[in-house]
Amino acid sequence: MTTARSFLMLASLWAMATPRAMPLAAQATIAAAQPPQPPRAAPRAPMRVLTLTSAAFADGGAIPARHAQAGRDVSPPLAWSGAPDSTRSFVLLMHDADAAIGDGTDEVLHWLVWNIPGTATSLPEGVPRVPQDASGVRQISASGPYYRGPAAPASGPPHHYVFELYALDTMVNVPAAGMSPPATRDAVLRAIAGHVRGKGVLVGLYRRPAPE
Repeated sequence: MTTARSFLMLASLWAMATPRAMPLAAQATIAAAQPPQPPRAAPRAPMRVLTLTSAAFADGGAIPARHAQAGRDVSPPLAWSGAPDSTRSFVLLMHDADAAIGDGTDEVLHWLVWNIPGTATSLPEGVPRVPQDASGVRQISASGPYYRGPAAPASGPPHHYVFELYALDTMVNVPAAGMSPPATRDAVLRAIAGHVRGKGVLVGLYRRPAPE
């Protein structure tokens, strides 16, 4: 077979396999046999960076004794801004980034608050020590259903207490009682996966005063 004939045969086969070479009726039959394509999900808006502040201390500053275990153990006032309009609720997580416990990969849970209303822009000082309030806001810590202040020892450097605020496009259906604090925290974090639309971070430092 000559090179020219081979080229013509390949061109003919390519034309037969090309939809434009088929009759319109045949193209319509093939198109009708294709399974329907699911609608594409609308693209999500970019993740927002929230501004999280406290009137009690600056970001990176010292947490006053009033908000520590050695003081009055009162939760600090917190305020935030920048949440998207789609926010239905907030979750607040406070943990000691320098205190490794258990197998060394866990850390002390000082406060976890969830189902904060999406319209909220702050938490007042001294949140009541109850598992759930009348509005449905729930909370726990490593030692009970309340804020647990910092308590880093005086013998070492100050610890970093990290407050993380998450803006969610859903509510969190996890009870505040019935499981251990670590199990409750893990359940809340699993529940918010895929629903976080914004996040803000505030860091405070603390260590106990040196004994006199």
